[in-house]
Amino acid sequence: MSLAGTNMRRNHRWMAVYALYLAMFMNILDMTIVNLALPAIRSELNATDTQLEWVVVVYILTFAAGLLPFGRFGDVVGRDKVFLWGVAGFTGSSLACGLAPDIHFLIISRAVQGLCAAAMVPQVLAIVHVMFNDAEKGKAIGLFGSVSALGAVAGPLVGGLIVTLDMFDLSWRPIFLMNLPVGLVSILGALRFLPTLQAGRRVDPDWAGTALFLLAVTLVLFPLVEGRQFGWPLWCFALMALGLCGGVFFYRLQVRNCESGLPELLPVSICRDRLFVLGVAYVSICFSALAGMFFVMSIYLQTGLGLTPLFAGLILAPHPMGVMLASTLTGRLGARAQELRVLTGSSVVLVGVTLLWLVASYGLAATAGFWLGLPLLVVGLGTGVLIPALFQRVLSRVSGVDAGAGSGVLQAFQQLGMAVGIALQGQIFFQALEKSPAGYSSAASLTLLYPMIFFGVLVALSFFFYLERQSDRTP
Repeated sequence: MSLAGTNMRRNHRWMAVYALYLAMFMNILDMTIVNLALPAIRSELNATDTQLEWVVVVYILTFAAGLLPFGRFGDVVGRDKVFLWGVAGFTGSSLACGLAPDIHFLIISRAVQGLCAAAMVPQVLAIVHVMFNDAEKGKAIGLFGSVSALGAVAGPLVGGLIVTLDMFDLSWRPIFLMNLPVGLVSILGALRFLPTLQAGRRVDPDWAGTALFLLAVTLVLFPLVEGRQFGWPLWCFALMALGLCGGVFFYRLQVRNCESGLPELLPVSICRDRLFVLGVAYVSICFSALAGMFFVMSIYLQTGLGLTPLFAGLILAPHPMGVMLASTLTGRLGARAQELRVLTGSSVVLVGVTLLWLVASYGLAATAGFWLGLPLLVVGLGTGVLIPALFQRVLSRVSGVDAGAGSGVLQAFQQLGMAVGIALQGQIFFQALEKSPAGYSSAASLTLLYPMIFFGVLVALSFFFYLERQSDRTP
């Protein structure tokens, strides 16, 4: 149903968009702001390295697991209702995070927070899609990109500033408590200006698929995060094997549902497209490399180099700034030269990560942390070229009727890649520190081999597909 042609007042539509995007900004800010608070959280709550990983990973895990079912749920009961439930839950769980008496309570609250984010995020662009006609839709979606970039830029700076100022002796807690007024304004704005959206055809959710998907992912991630603490016993590898088997059973269940006409959590039709699957895998690997790298860098800068959270945030800020600059400039190209942009972007990221590795390996960051700023800017510029072109290329494989489902699959596996990357790179970093507690720079340089190797593989794949595409165009 489109509301673009109704007599809904134009200024009301834009006020509704601001309420929607305010919630999105809150989510993006929350995903980037927490890393800078990790050392302070460890100090106050006596958290272990493994528990710090869970503070980040559990949010991504529940967010990824909830994206597909909540996207479908919004279509069934009404996107406006699910959005409001999601924002209210996110705001309430943020309060719980800010008041957490111990690390276990914080981890549980972060899990609920991620699940609530999964309820609100899929509804945002879906609502924008029906509120505007084609002439105004481009402007509205462009604003979405700007808000996303602003949240990514503000996260490290705001997080560093809040923890450094230690307002009211609350240390890291205001990074969660600040969501209360933001969430409240978003809820009030949505209640006032968001139109009531008609619910779609009643379709029972795929509860079995949702449970199996979450179980399979948890069985893989749990030993990845906890394995080092227990000395990598046999049961860790057994759980990962069970998780992989669970993934196979999940896919078979989706195939059976497709053939029987039952609800699918994972649309099988689009997953039979080889290039779509390869593109999703590419996205997962890319975000696995980047998310884990920034998790480790945040700890390295503060605990290893002794920088304040604010200074650490300033050093990390060139990355999102580079992303915003490059994505803005290359966004004008539209769908042109996608293969070349993917190859160029991944190559530039590889150069930036290699420079980071050199700075850490030769101890330059230990003498002056700002040495990390230029490589991070290079990584950001490459990311800004790579990601928009990569997403466009992957989604171009999906027909219009499956666009929502394809986008949901892409976002879900993007988040899963991030969770796996944080778990694996955290293991590498903390394992290296156990062998040499004073060797933060050597631990960081060892961990940076992970994104270096994976982006090297991605560059090789991009070059292969670029050559293949060029040969197809040759008469």
